[in-house]
Amino acid sequence: MPKPTPHIQVDKDGVIADTVLMPGDPLRAKFLAEKYLENPVCFNYIRNMYGYTGTYKGKRISVMGSGMGMASIGIYSYELFNFYGVNRIIRIGSAGSYTKQCDLYDLIVVKEAFSESSFAFQQNGSTDTVIEASKELTEQILETAKELNYPVHYGIVHSSDVFYRDGKPIHEMMNAQKGCLAVEMEAYALFHNARISNKQAACILTISDSFVTDRLTTALERQNSFDKMMILALETVIK
Repeated sequence: MPKPTPHIQVDKDGVIADTVLMPGDPLRAKFLAEKYLENPVCFNYIRNMYGYTGTYKGKRISVMGSGMGMASIGIYSYELFNFYGVNRIIRIGSAGSYTKQCDLYDLIVVKEAFSESSFAFQQNGSTDTVIEASKELTEQILETAKELNYPVHYGIVHSSDVFYRDGKPIHEMMNAQKGCLAVEMEAYALFHNARISNKQAACILTISDSFVTDRLTTALERQNSFDKMMILALETVIK
């Protein structure tokens, strides 16, 4: 029987499914559960970080918010992997485009995450600045995207610790020197935790705004209208 942590108050085995879909926004988790899962049951509401378990086409799946930033997803993903028997986490998040090739609402399947963050070093001394997503799970996502006829971009993203950055913008350098397609704030920590826990993690992103155009989505659109990303993740899990 799992021992409840300070952040996830589950005290029964099997309440959380083997695979967890993890948006940053807990309200996006609630939206996904209520729209796509059959008989969703809320297993966590501590700190309003909603988590639900239900079924999708007969497969038990959980969805839970991660919060914003590597510190937050670092806590939740570590606890899910190491205390609650979760084996796979797919992050489903938003990202800011670093290139005109990635337009608003486009999907990115993340191959690897680059970061200047000290998260991995502070966690276990790792000096890796680039961490790969789990190959097997990511290949399943790419295969499912083909079956659904969903065009996706596939490549490296920038996982940043900073949302509001003073000084000269760095998106051109990150794209030119590192090859980063977009920026987000969680994948690097998730991939690190999966690696040290011998579990699997992948990431699907929807472009919500752009550093090279003036296009952007509203907060409500980011919460409620990223359906293709959700369907891609759900259909991958039931394969």
